[in-house]
Amino acid sequence: MRKIRALYANLRIKHKLFLLLSAVLLTVAVLGGVLQQYAFDIYDQKIYEQSAKALSLSAVSIENELRKIEQLSYTIATDTKVQEYLRTIKSGGTEYDNYVLQMNIQDRVVNLGGLDKYIHSVQLYDVHDKAYATGVRTINLSSSRLERLKLETKRNEGGNTWVAPGEGDSSLSAAREIRSYKNLDMDYLGTIVVRVDAVKLFHDLSAGLDSSGANMMIARGAELIYPDKAIFSVEELLSLTDGSSGYRIMEREGNSFFVTYVASSRMNWYYYTIISFDDIFRNLVWVKNFVIAAFGLLFIISGIFALRVANGITKPIERLNANMKRIQLGYFDYVEDPAERALAMDEVGQMQRNFRIMVERINELIHENYVKQLAIKDTQFKALQANINPHFLYNTLDSINWSAKMSNQLQISQMVEALGSLLRTSINLKESIIPLRKELEIVNHYITIQTFRFEERLDFKLDVPEELLSCGLPKLALQPLIENAIHYGLEEMIDSCTISIQAYTEEGFLYIVVRDNGPGMEQAYADKLLSGEVKTKGTGLGLRNIDERIKLLYGEEYGLHVSSQPNEGAAVSLKLPDERKD
Repeated sequence: MRKIRALYANLRIKHKLFLLLSAVLLTVAVLGGVLQQYAFDIYDQKIYEQSAKALSLSAVSIENELRKIEQLSYTIATDTKVQEYLRTIKSGGTEYDNYVLQMNIQDRVVNLGGLDKYIHSVQLYDVHDKAYATGVRTINLSSSRLERLKLETKRNEGGNTWVAPGEGDSSLSAAREIRSYKNLDMDYLGTIVVRVDAVKLFHDLSAGLDSSGANMMIARGAELIYPDKAIFSVEELLSLTDGSSGYRIMEREGNSFFVTYVASSRMNWYYYTIISFDDIFRNLVWVKNFVIAAFGLLFIISGIFALRVANGITKPIERLNANMKRIQLGYFDYVEDPAERALAMDEVGQMQRNFRIMVERINELIHENYVKQLAIKDTQFKALQANINPHFLYNTLDSINWSAKMSNQLQISQMVEALGSLLRTSINLKESIIPLRKELEIVNHYITIQTFRFEERLDFKLDVPEELLSCGLPKLALQPLIENAIHYGLEEMIDSCTISIQAYTEEGFLYIVVRDNGPGMEQAYADKLLSGEVKTKGTGLGLRNIDERIKLLYGEEYGLHVSSQPNEGAAVSLKLPDERKD
């Protein structure tokens, strides 16, 4: 798996795009095939439902007609006159008497409805097996056919028995024994056989199936009732049924057939419809093949299109990569490709143009830096020349200090000493980050000077634990805050002003708060001071300068926060990392 991932990761972008598009098309093709097969299954189910519905309706119509024929056979078998004629024949008589009885039986059968349109003939057989027939197609049943009819009706104990065509008779026969019910002696008087025109009956009542190209079959067990010949044998169809209804697809001589079967609700029969599967699905198969061909063509076209799109994306990237390698070798004179100016304004084109601008800017910065280095050298030389200026200032302050002492002006002497110490500390400390102890020394010198100015009106308090004096902070981070407190607090008050410095740690951070009880200000004005929109009255090292220096040194989560409300004073807090050094 790792090798495959590594191989894919090292492929060129256009090959990755081609593989991605191919995977998408393949997925769509698979889903399309699954959905298509699902649609075919639904279509099979719909065909089955329609076929089963039509077959059930035809079966109900057929069985209703057959029930009428059963009722006719029962009516004839139980007719008093028919029974009387048969009892007379059984008791014996002359040939003339038997002829008269034969005519009477035929007339009686006709009167009872023996000439129905689906009946070939109604044939009665007396105890001597002599036939009395009437109808449009009377025949002489063979002895084997007659014996079979008598045997099956005897098994059914007088009930109606349907006998399939066979033994020289192509008609479906409804047969039953005729027994005398006079005095309830149940003597055997004969057999009645109603021969049904099955072809006409099934054809008329299954016209809906025939119109859809379907062929109907009716079977009872292993016996074929309709038609005489069928596409499939009864044994093959029996293998489908399990006592319920359903459908199957069967093969015969390279052709497929859709077979629907329904069990009879009152007879031990099965009804089958056989529809040519190829006729049903010819259009669907054509659509399926068309979809497959369309997917193949779409895959080829999409592959070509994907390669062209990939080349359009990767060629500018390849040119950009070549230019990067050239810059890597130290050649900053950018060589522009003539085709680069015609790049589109997409992400790749913008990246190419931005790289060109970046290289041009780098080249400018190289030349600018070279000029700046010359200027720095010149500045350093001038700074060495001006190095005597601070020493001259210190010497002058010392002279003033001694003159003040000699004149017994102690306040002037202390102010000059504090000013000299403040200048020496501020100028001589070269580090950007100094211990809190050093910063507080600068603050103390500044407070000393301001105390001589404001006397008892300035109340300065310091609350810094000893262990925090070694924590680092940017140089001149507190003195400007004290100066702002004097300008915005003390100078605006008549009474005394308390200015305090408090330091504490919390959750790994060092917090230093400069607070005063001056007149305060609106929070919006304080926010403007912090953003630099309002200039301070102090040295020029504003709140924004201190905040930016802290963020540059430590990160965006650190910095300065001002909190103030009118008549409630102001508090400026510094959030710094808790880093302590010896």
